[in-house]
Amino acid sequence: MKILALDTSTMMATCAVLDENRILGEYSLNQEETHSEKLVPMIKELLDSLGLKVGDIDLYGVALGPGSFTGLRIGVATVKAFAHLFNKPVVGISTLEGLAFNLPYNNIIVPMIDARRDRVYTGIYKWEGNNLETIMEPDVLDINDLLDILNKYDRLIVNGDGGLLHRNIIKEKLGEKVQFSTNGQNFCRATSIGELALKKYNEGKTNDFYTLVPEYLRESQAQRELREREEK
Repeated sequence: MKILALDTSTMMATCAVLDENRILGEYSLNQEETHSEKLVPMIKELLDSLGLKVGDIDLYGVALGPGSFTGLRIGVATVKAFAHLFNKPVVGISTLEGLAFNLPYNNIIVPMIDARRDRVYTGIYKWEGNNLETIMEPDVLDINDLLDILNKYDRLIVNGDGGLLHRNIIKEKLGEKVQFSTNGQNFCRATSIGELALKKYNEGKTNDFYTLVPEYLRESQAQRELREREEK
């Protein structure tokens, strides 16, 4: 079974093709919010390099967020179009779960994505055998509120651009309790989305491509402005 996986949650756009337990190829590029121009050419270049076509894919996996509103819409819309056109199954994966999946450690894993205004999208995860278990569901929190929660844990590891942005205050408040991931594990990777998508597919957990939508966790700026106007 061949899987095409995408993650456009952040400025790092990434796509990968897997064949069951083998990674056939992965393409990651920091595109500075040009996903609409670069994503499909990236996918085509990767597939061409592997001698494959979109119709050869058996399963599509896509990161649902949280993250960039525009980026998420582009990634989800692309996968929905492919799945609809070729009538293939699709599985949506939390970006935070994908980030946590990068880290095969026994520590408490805390992925963080910058949500601006000193807030981060985050969750808390831990490996139990071969399964990544969710301890705290994805949420958007002020960094100080999150650190108060994390202070009760003895050992944890952080990854994601939110961890990079707030590294100093995280280190200041958590001290020796916290470890930061290496650069290669610090950004969203389509291979993690693909592995999780295959796992959930094998468990019978697929999504309807008609109703699949991003998981924003908060209102977009346009939605907030509309609501504020309506409340006046």
